[in-house]
Amino acid sequence: MKPIRKAVIPAAGFGTRLLPATKTVPKEMLPIIDTPVIQLVVEEAVEAGCEEILIIVSRGKSALEDYFDRAFELEAVLQNKGKTDFLEAIRRPAQLAKITFIRQQEMRGLGDAVLLAREFVGDEPFLLLLGDTIVRSDDGQSVARLLVDTYAANQGAVIAVEPVAREFISRYGIVDGAPVPGQTDVFRLNTLIEKPEPEEAPSNLAVCSRYLLTPDVFDYLAETKPGKNGEIQITDALRQSALARPMFARQIHGHRYDAGSKLGYVKANVLLGLQRPDMREQLASFIKELAQTL
Repeated sequence: MKPIRKAVIPAAGFGTRLLPATKTVPKEMLPIIDTPVIQLVVEEAVEAGCEEILIIVSRGKSALEDYFDRAFELEAVLQNKGKTDFLEAIRRPAQLAKITFIRQQEMRGLGDAVLLAREFVGDEPFLLLLGDTIVRSDDGQSVARLLVDTYAANQGAVIAVEPVAREFISRYGIVDGAPVPGQTDVFRLNTLIEKPEPEEAPSNLAVCSRYLLTPDVFDYLAETKPGKNGEIQITDALRQSALARPMFARQIHGHRYDAGSKLGYVKANVLLGLQRPDMREQLASFIKELAQTL
């Protein structure tokens, strides 16, 4: 079995849900406390064993490239002032992995963005992690690592899924599958349906921003016709792939933070802030005090 060495992170969207902040600052660069969302996503890929990462950007997102580069002038200032903690923190992004960038010149959907990674991926399986979403499992294990382990056990592409309330089903890609004997929370997929109405959905298990895909997906993406708004949907390509070879879903027990939305971004800062030893106690006390005034 080939190891999972590569990850692809689409980060080309306009971030319209967080305007006006994202007029000049990429949504992936907005901080969760003091760390940009994109760094948290890259760290998840690295924790899962990835050594090479491709970030797909668009015009106006050069801040992402700058962030994962060295800042020698700032490093020199911090070094001279003896601020070693800050020095280590700003050096860390450039040390995480070999990170390269490619531009999506026209916004034609997630499927089109992923198709740009074909040459980078080659003939290897790879992780696909959306760049504006943070996913954490309750047991603390990396979701990307869970997908790698599930892939190793089943030798097929794996999609992370989570249960969603009935009223939200029409917002997501929904999977139809059967439990795999002897494996907890793993399903053999029959098909995927993009944003079905609740009464038409085969389950309440929604795709949740993390995938481990095999290189054959590029053949299906190349054949997928644009749909609504001229976008190529990756769900359409995955549905065709699932008909040809085994594909699996891994249910995640945890939390998904959509940091590309206003409410999701606020929740991510609060909930992840509560997990930090340096602020947990004070933040929890503030929340309790605030709750009493509402």
